[in-house]
Amino acid sequence: MIYLDNSATTKPCAACVETMTELLTADWGNPSSVHALGIAAGRRLTQARAQVAAALGAEPNRVFFTSGGTEADNWAIFSAAERLGKRGRHIITTAVEHHAVLHPMQKLESRGFDVTYLQPDASGAVTPDALRAALRPDTILVSIMMVNNETGAVMQISDMARLTHRVSPLALFHTDAVQGFLKVPFKAKTLGADMISVSGHKIHAGKGVGALYIRPNLTLPPYILGGGQESNLRSGTENLPAVCGFGAACAQFDPASLSHMAGLRDLARQELSKIDGLVLIGSGEAPHIVSLSLPGLRSQGVINCLQDRGIYVSAGSACAKGHRSHVLEAMRLPPAVIDGSIRVSFSEENTEQDVYALCCALREAKRVLGG
Repeated sequence: MIYLDNSATTKPCAACVETMTELLTADWGNPSSVHALGIAAGRRLTQARAQVAAALGAEPNRVFFTSGGTEADNWAIFSAAERLGKRGRHIITTAVEHHAVLHPMQKLESRGFDVTYLQPDASGAVTPDALRAALRPDTILVSIMMVNNETGAVMQISDMARLTHRVSPLALFHTDAVQGFLKVPFKAKTLGADMISVSGHKIHAGKGVGALYIRPNLTLPPYILGGGQESNLRSGTENLPAVCGFGAACAQFDPASLSHMAGLRDLARQELSKIDGLVLIGSGEAPHIVSLSLPGLRSQGVINCLQDRGIYVSAGSACAKGHRSHVLEAMRLPPAVIDGSIRVSFSEENTEQDVYALCCALREAKRVLGG
């Protein structure tokens, strides 16, 4: 099997699996309990929070665990709107966000908020100039993803955060860093974002766990009410096996993997460009994502052909489930390019041979499907 769909999910690393197994079979106490088993579980929770915080470049007490990136995005958006909605009703995001951001924005629009959707350039990125033109005195929230999950376009988050705070001092800046975390180097302390969403299963941890970074001295209303876990902000007994597996995956991260993935990306773009009629989409900035299209063919047909050869890729976002990509539509690509698009995404486990096998399989798919 050649797995090239790492932006959809990654294989849990050995450290994650070992840690989760231990937390399910040995240290399985409730971290809120005050007896020895609970106290031991509490120590494991504290350790995991420190591990994720270290990977984020954040203070441990500013990292709050969630069920994943989607919940972290929802929390940031709805809590910011609740906190600042009396000061202004204008919000800015982009037309190429994940639906975990776009759908909450649509919900806020139904409640009377005015949402501006910034359009991408030909590379798939949104520029600081586009943001500057949209900022207003009544802007209360800007939410812009760090790395686009379909095209790999990298946004200038640090510049955008500074710009937002300078032009619209009332506004909070949130970034969905699910595809950027441990792919595009950053430190939460210096990035400038008020809130940062990350997910475990994109970095070789398990599914069902993520985190929201909230900068120091920013007070948000509680997102889930109950027993007061996560500093009274997100109640509910923590999913300790998943949380500790997340921490273990962060702790075993090797920065050398970034150059390895970038090398595979560059090799893939080089070799793919040799295939007649194939279109490379975007500028390919992120180290792990290559977006491409075989116009005239259907994505699902190409995916099926590759799967028959043991190669796994996706049609744009794994969350789109057959709908035409809103990201590629926002880039104003021709319908034939959109309908024939697929996303290839690497991890440190992939090899150059995987790239060559992909190119060979794509040529065969063109032959079989009549492209």
